[in-house]
Amino acid sequence: MHIIKACLTTLAGAIALAAAPSQAQSPYPSKPIHILTGSSPGAPSDLVARILADKLSKQLKQPVVVENRAGANNSLAAQAVARADADGYTLLVTPGTAVTVNPLLYPKERFNPRTDLVPISLVASFNQILICNASRNIHNVKELVARAKKENLTYASGGRGSPGNLAAELFLDAAGIKMTHIPYKGPSPAVTAIMGGQVDCGFLTTPTVLPHVKSGRLTALLVSSSTPSPMAPNVPTLPQVGLRDIEGSFNEYLMAPKGIPANIQQLLQNATQHIVKEPDVRSKLTSLDLTPVGSTAEQGAERITQDTKKWTAVVKRIGLQSQ
Repeated sequence: MHIIKACLTTLAGAIALAAAPSQAQSPYPSKPIHILTGSSPGAPSDLVARILADKLSKQLKQPVVVENRAGANNSLAAQAVARADADGYTLLVTPGTAVTVNPLLYPKERFNPRTDLVPISLVASFNQILICNASRNIHNVKELVARAKKENLTYASGGRGSPGNLAAELFLDAAGIKMTHIPYKGPSPAVTAIMGGQVDCGFLTTPTVLPHVKSGRLTALLVSSSTPSPMAPNVPTLPQVGLRDIEGSFNEYLMAPKGIPANIQQLLQNATQHIVKEPDVRSKLTSLDLTPVGSTAEQGAERITQDTKKWTAVVKRIGLQSQ
């Protein structure tokens, strides 16, 4: 009897141990999710993050908190996420330049966003808009090209290696002209400098400059992509000014640390794709001059590969990479 009882006790213990791992694994998500963004409140990445956070919290039945960690062209936030546990509870919303360009600008960083982060989805795309101070009397791209061939014009951007800087250099090379780059610490001081006459033109986001275009203080010449701006559909695109072989659009991604479980990555991808299809989300994105996409993780990775090749060529051509 004692032997039978001992055997049963041992068997029960073995069953309990075998069952313990499955019982310990709570279904995802079982606690709050944090989305980091490398932009300040109100910037495109921040707004995209907050749209996703609101919708994801409702879909996943857990709080989703947005944290702003601005600095170093989105590298601070990217690094924090890359070093986080790959469990789906720490995510990143970032422009693609944090992955495609920053490794060239900050080669001494202790992480590599190209290998330490993986995309969940390419959420939306956006472009830059070429504007000039209205007093310069430059009304279209043809006039700008003619003026640039006769005099030294300047252009402002939101910073060295920013989308505006990259889009400008892509355009200038295709148009066969040169302009001197004047980088600023963000789009707001760049706009102020252009309107004040310290700089002739600029490549910046449409929401930043459109009120001043409407007031007549700035003239809009071009959007940096092959598709029209949602906010300024009448501004010419690259193909409309004869530049058909380049594409200067940028993307906002939802990303996670490398090693995130495939089932959690798939769940987040599906949730994001569903969110981006919702009419109110599409309307909000469009109002921010963002074109809704909602790609798969694989499509996002492919676009990062393509853009890395494109922007690396631009960075090396203009000597932008760190010495």
